[in-house]
Amino acid sequence: MTAGVDFAEFSPYPPIADYGFLSDCEVTALIAPSGAIEWMCLPRMDSPSIFGALLDRDAGRFRFGPEDMSVPADRRYLPGTMVVETSWDCGEGWIVVRDCLLMGPWRHEHPERSSHTRPPTDYDAEHTLLRTVRCVNGTVQLVMDCEPVFEYGQERARWQHTDRGYHQAMIQPESGDFQLTLTSDIRIGLEGPSARSRTLLHEGDTRFCALSWGHIPPPDNYRDAYRRQVWTAHHWQHWLARGRFPDHRWRGYLTRSALTLKGLTFAPTGAIAAAATTSLPETPGGERNWDYRYSWIRDATFALWGLFTLGFEWEANDYFAFLTELVERDRGNLQIVYGIDGRCDLTEETLKHLHGYQGAQPVRIGNGAYSQQQNDVWGVVLDSLWLHTKSRDRLDERVWQMARHQVEHALEHWHEPDRGIWEVRGEPQHFTSSKLMCWVAVDRGARLARLREDHDAAHRWQEAADEIHADICANALDDRGVFCQHYGTTALDASLLLMPLLRFLPAHDPRIRATVLAIADELTEDGLVLRYKTESTDDGLSGTEGTFTICSFWLVSALAEIGEHRRARDMCEKILSHASPLLLYAEEIDARSGRHLGNFPQAFTHLALINAVMHVVGYEEEAARQALAGAAVVPTTGD
Repeated sequence: MTAGVDFAEFSPYPPIADYGFLSDCEVTALIAPSGAIEWMCLPRMDSPSIFGALLDRDAGRFRFGPEDMSVPADRRYLPGTMVVETSWDCGEGWIVVRDCLLMGPWRHEHPERSSHTRPPTDYDAEHTLLRTVRCVNGTVQLVMDCEPVFEYGQERARWQHTDRGYHQAMIQPESGDFQLTLTSDIRIGLEGPSARSRTLLHEGDTRFCALSWGHIPPPDNYRDAYRRQVWTAHHWQHWLARGRFPDHRWRGYLTRSALTLKGLTFAPTGAIAAAATTSLPETPGGERNWDYRYSWIRDATFALWGLFTLGFEWEANDYFAFLTELVERDRGNLQIVYGIDGRCDLTEETLKHLHGYQGAQPVRIGNGAYSQQQNDVWGVVLDSLWLHTKSRDRLDERVWQMARHQVEHALEHWHEPDRGIWEVRGEPQHFTSSKLMCWVAVDRGARLARLREDHDAAHRWQEAADEIHADICANALDDRGVFCQHYGTTALDASLLLMPLLRFLPAHDPRIRATVLAIADELTEDGLVLRYKTESTDDGLSGTEGTFTICSFWLVSALAEIGEHRRARDMCEKILSHASPLLLYAEEIDARSGRHLGNFPQAFTHLALINAVMHVVGYEEEAARQALAGAAVVPTTGD
């Protein structure tokens, strides 16, 4: 085992897992336990930050809470919502603060004035960050300090009062095309780039502040603010009620994952961002820092599977529409990652002026992986087309033509080396996971051809799929019968846990079983799964990394597939115990300390959680049905 990663004894940066996540499906924000918004980008989630204290303590923040206190008594989401409630015990009194990005009824009447390309809904973002406070008992000194620093902490501007006097101020960056308006029933004082307030609250007192940047007027009194906050909470609860969740002790993890995925969805296009942040380090103080505010094509299959499984067909349709528009536009020459608006150019830059989270350098925006060759992309698209088609029992001409192009691309390139699923920056290799996804592309293409009754294409593609399948079995196995990371190595790779999930071989095949158990026993730290061992993989980077939570959830699903149900259940319980206090997940977990690492919250992790939990719950429900029917449940290996 490698040693756990080291953390500084003291850091002004809160642990990653301690942040709360807010969203209106256009903008996201992270709120620290202190009550400070420390990450928020405008006018959308992949824009430059206005509050960037997450990456540099001088890059802007917005605090609303008690004076001289930074550790709350309790924090939670209002059940079934994206409204964060923070309770403060201040010695002489208690206050409760609620934060949200407002949702409201659909207001667009002219399509040309809207950025939405998906079918209109009944609701939309109001482009307002709302913060309310209520004094429960006693007296509490409340402070507000709003200091935006635009362009990732590079540009300060000055607030100005509006004609509403002390109760409203505005600020506008020179480089931006939007204006921020701060409205409150607390008197606002201006000190250069900061808008500040303080007031003494007594039992029963209520106050609000609203930061707005759109055309919808902000609340102008607490009653209006409270009404809009309730509307927002009810919106999220009504949205969640459309889903299908098992009556199980892990239901809360599923509902929070569903809400997080919805929050990472960019409503105008239906794209799902990989995470809300950039450059949160995979190794404390290290260089494995990436911008994840974009939409990865490889997330598509898991996103569709998770959304369909939980009953969110509308969101699945929107994401599928985003995917198919990219396929049509780029004529099958797909990148692995796009902007949430579908843009292609994600040129990577380094922001040298930012300190970085806990000093981790470099801080990056953009993502150079957009130009990499990764041969798994065609399999992801074809598996998504197959999942979408199965759910509707029809294959129209438009989708069929897309499928044909993707299969032909896979057949043209499957022999070539690439950078693999993990986007390594070392030398290209014949990665087994990429060959696997090329097989998926051609296999799913053959299935779709049979649906279309195109027997010639079905026969030709099935023969090609069989050829790729045989090539993998001939070149990717070691002497133990374990599938390895790439041809010519014996190194393990957690991506091969997808083999039973993608039905490459039957789950009872000894090679699948050997691979899953080898990863479980040899590629784990304290029971959590690494992507690969950095010392045996040329990924072009230095240093180690934490265990990848996606991979740990994949192992749960794979163990369930091969019949190791008790081991799968126990491991799932362990990973769920590592959730943040608000049931969120970053990309990685340090196995020694349990600390979260990497960008946060991460969509792919929550998608893998849904898959893993549903695997375990499915077995438990089937066992319960058999027990109720009086049938004996035959113990499988591991029980």
